[in-house]
Amino acid sequence: MSDLLEDLDNGVLTLTVNRPHAHNTISPSLAESLTDALRHSADDRDVRCVVLTGAGTIFSAGGDIGDQASGANFDQDASPNAADAALVETIRTGSDPARLLHEMPKPTLAVIGGAAAGAGLALALACDFRFCLDTAKLTTAYAKVGLSGDSGISYFLPRLVGAAKARELCFLADVITGREAHEMGLVTKVAAADTFAEEARAYAEYLSCLPTVAVGYMKEALNAAEHRSLGDVLDLEAENVVRAMRTEDHQQAAAAFVKKEPVTFKGR
Repeated sequence: MSDLLEDLDNGVLTLTVNRPHAHNTISPSLAESLTDALRHSADDRDVRCVVLTGAGTIFSAGGDIGDQASGANFDQDASPNAADAALVETIRTGSDPARLLHEMPKPTLAVIGGAAAGAGLALALACDFRFCLDTAKLTTAYAKVGLSGDSGISYFLPRLVGAAKARELCFLADVITGREAHEMGLVTKVAAADTFAEEARAYAEYLSCLPTVAVGYMKEALNAAEHRSLGDVLDLEAENVVRAMRTEDHQQAAAAFVKKEPVTFKGR
């Protein structure tokens, strides 16, 4: 069976990391599959929301420490410099799913039904929203194995919880619950086990009903605001508002607003 399961239902594309035997760790081949799926879904008009989750009781334990400890990721015949360069490229390429989740022009949601650690947590943080089991265990984990972090953990974490708290979570690698993560703003919503699946699905469907094209423009502007000037962002906003005005969603919503009628967005 595939390490990545894909299911498109009513506009919601669910990508399930399917390596429960390996705690849903992210191998290079799985990262490649995730990258391909995310690139395709970004351009697929039938996809209105992307959900990332893990099979079984674990979201993702991150990278495969067993491979790293055994040296499986190194080319034993290469010079040290060449081996390091090759490994840097592998890790950098393996981080592309985080970038795509953050940048793709539609809502992305991590459904965290169990432990999330290391790169697994980083992928969840790359999503626009996180729906988490209240008792799930979350940790940056890297410091526990003498590593410094990858998959955008250094980028996303301080933007969600602030610089000081990000340092605490990275340096100490404490384990926090989903409930604690919600209290510090790390996850968007939490639910108890008996209603978790139902509530997570309802939330994904709610996101899929948003005006997808406009949401894509919102994401573009919000991401730009992290590193561009106010003037640049004002220019981008003006351009995107005009583009959004041309969409079927806006035209129908404007007519419905005048008539005081509900509107159903189609993502067009």
